[in-house]
Amino acid sequence: MIRNPIKWPNGARCAVAVTFDMDADSLVHIAQRDRAPDLVTATSMLRYGPEVAIPRILETYRKLDVKQTFFVPAWCAETHPGAVQSMVDQGHEIALHSYIHESSFDFTRDEEHYWLCRARASLEKIGGTQVRGWRAPMYSFSRNTAELLVREGFVYDSSLMEDDQPYVIRAGGGELIEIPAHWGMDDYPQYAHTPELGYSVPVKTPSDAIANYREEFEAHYAHGGVWMTIWHPFLTGRLGRWHAIEKLLLEIREKDVWFATLGEIAAHVRQCIDAGEHSPRIVELPYRTEPVSLHRKTD
Repeated sequence: MIRNPIKWPNGARCAVAVTFDMDADSLVHIAQRDRAPDLVTATSMLRYGPEVAIPRILETYRKLDVKQTFFVPAWCAETHPGAVQSMVDQGHEIALHSYIHESSFDFTRDEEHYWLCRARASLEKIGGTQVRGWRAPMYSFSRNTAELLVREGFVYDSSLMEDDQPYVIRAGGGELIEIPAHWGMDDYPQYAHTPELGYSVPVKTPSDAIANYREEFEAHYAHGGVWMTIWHPFLTGRLGRWHAIEKLLLEIREKDVWFATLGEIAAHVRQCIDAGEHSPRIVELPYRTEPVSLHRKTD
């Protein structure tokens, strides 16, 4: 079902990347900037991520003996440096997720470039490690994002949704490896009942969410894809949910899979391409530079 699947290291049947976006309390400042100081309950819910969930997640990763990727807005790293340092100290990858969860497509090109560079410099200073990956907040990838990422030397993106396995983006005279996401592996549709932030969904039980994730895994395992989660510590890191997720991950760990950071996956895909062992789909961005008009042009 996947045409031309990538061959994973050591004959693994699929790659597994349990990625988290540690948005923390940036979300309340973006959604309700003026009211944020009074939204104490919403802030406490979001701070659960770096304060309680991240240590819990890292404990499970130690149990599994795996290294994974955390996407972090730079403001969150500045506000919760201990959480980021614990990720780095335990060998995990940190990647960029904006400055304060601002939407890329709300900016001019120059503004987007400024905040990309400022955020990256801040995250690298706090984490003490080079940042090579990007995920746009709420997938807000603009017409300029790919070109700016190439210009600034990023290696991969994980914001787009055009395939079931990694592919190549060409923009601005260079290339990125795209490790695609999709809403079915995001935990917002499962758990994000956050009225103060503008999200209200019927909250699923952990078993309902697990059923969705398990079926996605079974498909990627059968066809050689990448089972990648897009989870948030303040949602999936809650006790009952993570209790169930840990059991799922322990089951998956016993299968023939390759647990890897997104940086490792991107490097493997690039190596396979350069060695002539894989011919990826190539997508030129931006798709369009102007809106499509519904009106006929007149002479």
